Amino acid sequence: MDANNKRNFILLGHAQSGKTTLAEALLYFSKATSRRGSVAEGTTVSDYSFDEIARHCSINASFLYCDYFAKGSAVGRSASGGESTSGGKGTRIQMIDAPGYADFFGEVIAGIRAVDSAIIVVDASAGVEVGTERAWQLLEEAGLACLIFINKIDKEGADVNKALLDIKNSLSKKAMLIESLDNPDLVEAIAESDDKLLEKYLEGGKLASEELISGLRQAVIKRKVFPVLAGSALQDKGIPEILEAALQYLPSPLERAKIEAVDAHKPEEKKEIVFKEDAPFSAFVFKSISDPYVGSFSLLRVFSGTLLSNTFFYNATRKTKERIGSIYLLEGKEQRAVESASCGDIVAIAKLKETLTSDSLCDEKQATLFDQIIFPEPAISASVKPKSRQDEERISVTLNKLAAEDPTFKVTRDQQTKELIISGLGDLHLTIMVERMKKRFNVEVELGTPKVSYKETISKAAKVQGKYKRQSGGRGQYGDVWIEVMPLERGKGFEFVDKIFGGAIPKNFIPAVEKGVVQAMSEGAIAGYPIVDTRVTLYDGSFHEVDSSDIAFQIAGAMALRKAVLEAGAVLLEPIMDIEVVIPEEYLGAITGDINSRRGRIMGMDVKGKTQITKAKVPLAEMFTYANDLRSLTGGRGSYTMRFSHYEQVPHKIAATIISQYQASKKQEEEQ
Repeated sequence: MDANNKRNFILLGHAQSGKTTLAEALLYFSKATSRRGSVAEGTTVSDYSFDEIARHCSINASFLYCDYFAKGSAVGRSASGGESTSGGKGTRIQMIDAPGYADFFGEVIAGIRAVDSAIIVVDASAGVEVGTERAWQLLEEAGLACLIFINKIDKEGADVNKALLDIKNSLSKKAMLIESLDNPDLVEAIAESDDKLLEKYLEGGKLASEELISGLRQAVIKRKVFPVLAGSALQDKGIPEILEAALQYLPSPLERAKIEAVDAHKPEEKKEIVFKEDAPFSAFVFKSISDPYVGSFSLLRVFSGTLLSNTFFYNATRKTKERIGSIYLLEGKEQRAVESASCGDIVAIAKLKETLTSDSLCDEKQATLFDQIIFPEPAISASVKPKSRQDEERISVTLNKLAAEDPTFKVTRDQQTKELIISGLGDLHLTIMVERMKKRFNVEVELGTPKVSYKETISKAAKVQGKYKRQSGGRGQYGDVWIEVMPLERGKGFEFVDKIFGGAIPKNFIPAVEKGVVQAMSEGAIAGYPIVDTRVTLYDGSFHEVDSSDIAFQIAGAMALRKAVLEAGAVLLEPIMDIEVVIPEEYLGAITGDINSRRGRIMGMDVKGKTQITKAKVPLAEMFTYANDLRSLTGGRGSYTMRFSHYEQVPHKIAATIISQYQASKKQEEEQ
C-alpha cells in the first residue's frame, strides 16, 4: 500500500479514560471486527492476556490495524488487505493501544517511537489527569502531531467545556474544537500556520473551505493546532468523526516529524532519515514480545524502504546480518502474515536470534543507527524467594524471560546479601510480574523488603596480637601474628601491607595470614557486614618449626583482624543514594519536608518548564517505600530517579539497633 494511504497513531491518556473502548469502536466501525468487544466482559481485541481481563485495564501495549474507507466509499477489510469487496482503495490505519497506569509507562515510551501521531483520550468528567500530562510531555519531545478526543460525554458529571478548558490550561492553548471550521479562533490559528494564508487573511480575504482544510492539516502536522473532538466510545458517538479527522489531519508516514540518526560507518555524523518507499531500508525495533498467546516476536517500525519476507536484514547495532522468515501484522493476539513491510508499517518478525529491543535495522551499505530508547529507571525493589525447591530451579530463567520483554523490569542478585532482587516502576508492576510467573510459568515466589548492604569500618588505629596454639597429641598447630589496622579514605577498600623483617614469620606463611584477614573482613566484626576502607599491616609474629602451618597462620590472621576492629572504634556504614525528584512546583514544600524526614539532604533545585527538579542525597534504608509515598504526596504527578552515590556512617542510635538485632539473631543460631 502507498505510504500516502497509511496512518499510524498511539492512543494515550490516563488509566480508565477509555482508550481500549475507543480502539474497539474504531475497529468495529471500520468493519475490522464484526462484534464489539467489552472491557467489562474481557472480550476486547486489545486486552487479551489473563491479567488484563481480570483487572479490566491495559498492561501491555496492543497492536491493531484496520483498513478504513472514507465517506462515500466501500468499507471493509479483505484477505489481501487494503482492497474492499467493491475494489475501492482504503487507508491502512495502525493503532497502538497503550496502558495508562504509571507502572507501565515503558510501554508508552516504546510505542511513541513507532508511530507518526497520537490520539489523546480525556475523560469528560475527570479532565486532564497525570497520565495524560506525562504522555503529552513525551509527544512534545518527539514533535508528534495529535488529535484530542474528549470521551465519555454521556457519563454523569461530564462537561465538555470544562474538559476543554482543562486541556487548554494543562496541555496547550492551541487545542481547539473543530466541530465547525467557521470558528474565528480556529481560522486565525490555521492562517498563522501558513504565510500565504496569513497574508490573505490579514488583507481581509475569506479563506475557502479547501484552504481551511488543507491549512488545518498542515497546522496539525506542525503542532500549531491540536484538534479536539468529543464523543462516547462506548455509545459510538464521535467515532466516524475521529476516523475522518485521523485521515484528514494526521500525517502520513511521508509527512511525519523529522528523525535524525547516526551514520553507522561515520558515527560522528548525523543524518536525516528520508521517508520514502524507494529509499534504502531502515527500521527500528521498539519492542520484544514473549507471550503464550502471541509467541516470541520482535516489533519494528519501518521508516524507509521495503523489507521482504524470507530474506535478510543488517542489524547495525549488533553489526550482523540476520535471516528472517514471515512478516506479520498483529491484531491483538492474532497474527496475519504479509509478504513485505514498507515505509510506515509496524510489523512483527518471529524468533530472531540476534536482534533485541532498540536495535537499528537497515541496508548494510547505508547503515543507520537510531537513538536507543531511554526507559525509566526502576523506582521500587523487592527480594524474591522461591516457595519450593522446584521453583528455585526455574526462578532465574523465568525472571530473565520477563525482563527480556519489559526493559523497565530488572532482575539482579545482590552479591553481598545473596538476595535475588526484582525492580520495577511500582507496586502494581511487581505484583503483575509475580502473577505472570505463577500463571505463565508455574513458578511461585514470596516477596520481601530487600536487605540493605551495610558495611563495617574502623575509626582509629589499633595494634593487636592474634595467636593460635593447639596441642592435642601428635603434631600441634601454631601461628602468631601482630597486626596494625588503620582507617583509609572512604571508598579505598582494603590494603594488606607486609612489614615482616628478620624472618619473624617465614615468607611462605604470609599469604595465609592475608587470606585469614580477608576472610574475617568478609564476615564482619560487629554486625556481620563486610569490613572496608582499612589498611592491615603485618609487622611481627612468631612461628614453630614443627607445628606452624598455613591453616594455623590463617586462623591467627582472622583472630587478629576481628580483635583489632573492635579495638579500633568499629562503625557501621550505609549506602547513600543520589535522587532526583521531578514534581509540579506546588508540591515542593511537601517533598522537601518528606526528604528531610528520611534523613535526606537537599543538594539543589532546578526548574524545567512547569516542573521542579529537587536533587538530594538520602540513605537507601529510607527509600524502600518512596515510590508509593511520592505517588501519594503528589497525586501521582511526581516521579524520581535514584542511583548509588557513596557510603556514610550510620547514626549511632540506628547503628545500635542494627547491631543488637544481629547479636540477638547470632545468639539464637548458636542456641539452636
